[in-house]
Amino acid sequence: MNYSKSMLISTPDSRQTTIAEPGHRNLEALVGVSESVGVRQQSLSIVIPARNEAAGLAQLLPALAQALPGAEIIVSDDGSTDDTAAVAESLGARVFSRPYGAGNGAAIKAGARVATGDLIVFMDGDGQHRAQDVLRLLSEFGKGYDMVVGERNSKGQANLHRGWANSFYNRLASWMVGRKVGDLTSGFRVVRASRFREFLYLLPNGFSYPTTSTMAFFRAGYTVAYVPIEVQSRMAGTQSHIRLWRDGLRFLLIIFKIGTLYSPLKLFAPVSMAFFAAGLANYAKTYFTEGRFTNMSVLMFSASVIVFLIGLISEQITALMYKDTDNGQPQPPRQRPTE
Repeated sequence: MNYSKSMLISTPDSRQTTIAEPGHRNLEALVGVSESVGVRQQSLSIVIPARNEAAGLAQLLPALAQALPGAEIIVSDDGSTDDTAAVAESLGARVFSRPYGAGNGAAIKAGARVATGDLIVFMDGDGQHRAQDVLRLLSEFGKGYDMVVGERNSKGQANLHRGWANSFYNRLASWMVGRKVGDLTSGFRVVRASRFREFLYLLPNGFSYPTTSTMAFFRAGYTVAYVPIEVQSRMAGTQSHIRLWRDGLRFLLIIFKIGTLYSPLKLFAPVSMAFFAAGLANYAKTYFTEGRFTNMSVLMFSASVIVFLIGLISEQITALMYKDTDNGQPQPPRQRPTE
């Protein structure tokens, strides 16, 4: 088999996705490379959002270069005040720097805009994500998915409270989309670049970009899979940029984003029914005890109607958000994902 000089993801016209890479003897066994007629080559970019992550990048970038030689590596520097940019450049990465910090989501969007690969891997630069796990995500991606996400276990959560919150988000998202969502907030993922860029305008500048992009992919009918990964401890010299109270309140908005990005009516309808049931129960109580229809019952019935109408309008707005998902362009054939 002849390889080119770059890391390539090969998508045969025969609907079989394979992966080829130079200088990696065991890759064929890992991802099942096969030779097909009419192979269409797709390049790979790795985008790493970073803010004061010089220590982590010094360990991660050499590991990526060894595991994925030829892949484009982009460090999106979000206003770092340490040697993040210098370390990344010295290790051969492309660096896109901002003069000030705008947030993790902003760094992701900046990296996605300048990436030249047909496929993009997003991963953290603090040492928690392992270079060898990129191959595992690519292997699953080769089955025909549009996005593959690294799924953390309970040990991979920052703390107990964060683990409980993420578990709740996963259950809520799974109920909304009708499929198991393994890790809604994991930032370690591989995506088709063209599909991901369709939703850049939806992504926030903060830390909930994984939630937004995942729900957007599900809503657009794109395929999503999860691969269990082990998350390492944060490297010495790196720090978390999530603040308990400030970002904790922001994460509460994730609950509403889950609903409004996929099917608002599915979230608003049960709330409307709850208000209606409460109003009906209050009316029955006051009618049999006092023989009258109280203002509280009127308020609950009115709230039920208002919430339902808000959900109905949100449903129509959400549908308009996704009306140009494919922009009328034919999409490459893909193998049907195996369950």
